Amino acid sequence: MIKERILENLESGLRGDLIRPADDAYRQARRVYNGMIDKRPGAIVSCRDAGDVMAAIGAARAHGLQLAVRGGGHNGPGLGTCDEGLVVDLSPMRGVRVDPDARSARVAGGSVWGDVDHATHAFGLAVPSGIISTTGVGGLTLGGGHGYLSRKYGLTIDNLLSADVALADGRFVTASEDENSDLFWALRGGGGNFGVVTSFLFRLHPVETVYGGPMIWPIEQTAEAMAWYRDFMADAPEDLYGFFAIMTVPPAPTFPKELHGRQACGVVWCHLGTSAEAEQQIDKARRFSPPLFEHVGPVPYPALQSAFDALYPKGLQWYWKGDFIKDLNNAAIQAHVEHGAEMPTPLSTMHLYPIDGAVHRKRPDETAFHCRDARWSMVIVGVDPDPANAGAIRDWARSYWESLHPYSAGSSYVNFMMEEGADRIRATYGGNYERLAAAKRKYDPSNLFCVNQNIAPDGV
Repeated sequence: MIKERILENLESGLRGDLIRPADDAYRQARRVYNGMIDKRPGAIVSCRDAGDVMAAIGAARAHGLQLAVRGGGHNGPGLGTCDEGLVVDLSPMRGVRVDPDARSARVAGGSVWGDVDHATHAFGLAVPSGIISTTGVGGLTLGGGHGYLSRKYGLTIDNLLSADVALADGRFVTASEDENSDLFWALRGGGGNFGVVTSFLFRLHPVETVYGGPMIWPIEQTAEAMAWYRDFMADAPEDLYGFFAIMTVPPAPTFPKELHGRQACGVVWCHLGTSAEAEQQIDKARRFSPPLFEHVGPVPYPALQSAFDALYPKGLQWYWKGDFIKDLNNAAIQAHVEHGAEMPTPLSTMHLYPIDGAVHRKRPDETAFHCRDARWSMVIVGVDPDPANAGAIRDWARSYWESLHPYSAGSSYVNFMMEEGADRIRATYGGNYERLAAAKRKYDPSNLFCVNQNIAPDGV
């Protein structure tokens, strides 16, 4: 429990609200996206501006409080909150300013990707991000950021121009290629280890109406479809993105009622060229095998980005495991067939996200994001609204992952990791780990920012 005098002193210097466990707002304020996480912070600072962030950091530093930082709150293991410590909640700090001439956007640290998509779409522009618009900008960016635009325009961090950062020692700095370049390098993939980013400046790209949507086949065709997808994507133009999924057809208006609840495999497409160019490529999937169903066509980019929002609302039970994949061989495909057919709940799924194309044009040491030669980022996700099924979805995800891990690159996207230990973190950063540890020693030597996929200052 944080002493009341500490909270009173902190509260007196805030523009935002300080939420205590006894307050009516506390129950809602402590909730994060993953309903499996049930932590009770000693207080939550609902930050309105960078000054509030700096005040919270100062209080945590001065009084030895555990500090957690939350943006969108989507982190799987709940690393945006903590028990008994202080949570810096950036969610009130939402806003986007687009400069269409410079093709850039200044994004406040508590924004979600739906905020960005709405603002940039008005100018026919977009930032590469993920596939769900309720995801926080900060968490996705600091972990790397991959999604529909990655093959064409790279990771989110490859389009980050600068960041404003509140540091552990009380300073407020800008990190870019020209200022604090070592910090800028570390932020691009190193997670929340180095400070609190209160705003991001992103490069924008011309994206308006894309050609995309889901195409599904019976789950009995998983082996055949996955092998075709593997070979097809190897030579696909960078304008074409498609992630492979093993899924249960949801009871959504997009899908015919007779398919609701049926297990399937499929691809969610996104093509950035003309409709004619898109049809030429996507028709190859139809020729591979007539799909059970498809809903592919011209769609505003924000609509594709938000297509899964309603399917995965805040508060569901989540457990996920991920790996980077370099070679999707036939033995790995067979493991997918076996475990994919055993999905324990209708919302559980497996996705293979392509991360080649423009992602591969960066060297592994250009940013903290190290695994630049993987072809896919895989995530196995157990999801259900009922806490009684938490064990089942966790066991399925772990068993599935264990069968696929021998075919992986040995490392994972940090945004798809649960709390998996120091060795797993070190493996994920590979040859960049020691440089990240050096940045940690410089910018956070006391490890104040430790509620994350932590890189210890001593490198251990």
